[in-house]
Amino acid sequence: MRRLLPVTDLTPTAAGTPAATDREWTLDELAEAYVYPGGDRAWLRANMVSTLDGAAHHDGRSQGISSASDMRIFGTLRGLADAVVVGAETVRKEGYRPARARDAFAARRAAAGQGPAPAIAVVSASLDLDFSLPLFASPLVATLVVTGAAAPAGRIRAAREAGAEVLIAGDGAGVDPARAVAELAARGHTRLLTEGGPRLLGQFVAAGVLDELCLTLSPMLVAGGAQRISDGPPVIVPERFSLVSLLEEAGFLFSRYGKI
Repeated sequence: MRRLLPVTDLTPTAAGTPAATDREWTLDELAEAYVYPGGDRAWLRANMVSTLDGAAHHDGRSQGISSASDMRIFGTLRGLADAVVVGAETVRKEGYRPARARDAFAARRAAAGQGPAPAIAVVSASLDLDFSLPLFASPLVATLVVTGAAAPAGRIRAAREAGAEVLIAGDGAGVDPARAVAELAARGHTRLLTEGGPRLLGQFVAAGVLDELCLTLSPMLVAGGAQRISDGPPVIVPERFSLVSLLEEAGFLFSRYGKI
């Protein structure tokens, strides 16, 4: 794992002035910077990357607008989560694999009563998924499939036969975002991380269940018609979030916003 390059922490200090610490950060310091709040209720955090002109990906994938430091924070956020919630389309496009155990977070996870790695929770109405992939066939922690009660019975059966745990979080074919969060929390997954894609994040935003957004602003311009980080019908009243912290490295801004 590559070390994070010099980072400046622009988070206001108790005195209200920026504290500049232009130096290398350890993984433990990053984990402290992104620690989940205490309490028993579910906390849904999103982690997304966007270019300066609002694109959530380039050529269909987010990797092209990311950086080594962005991926290091990505790994840290996974290292803190109980479950990673992701849409089926993103699983297919990004080639999702099972989350892995990492020594850097082993002690922290054990102290928090967590398993060795977060579960991957795939949200899908149609269950049009390849259950022979390693994400389902050989995960360290059983993969979860979140769907609606009217999902195809044969696909539900195929998911279970592959070893996935199926959670029903909707009365129709689709998934109710608030119910999905509740179903995951009922199984002990209260520290939730969603990595999109834009359609799934849009559903969480519209349902008002997103608690926090960790957004990497990439210093790139890509033009074209790429999606924004959140896609779907607009909310009637925009929800206001406040800046919790801001880090910078090589022109990349790593922001963290929480509900007011």
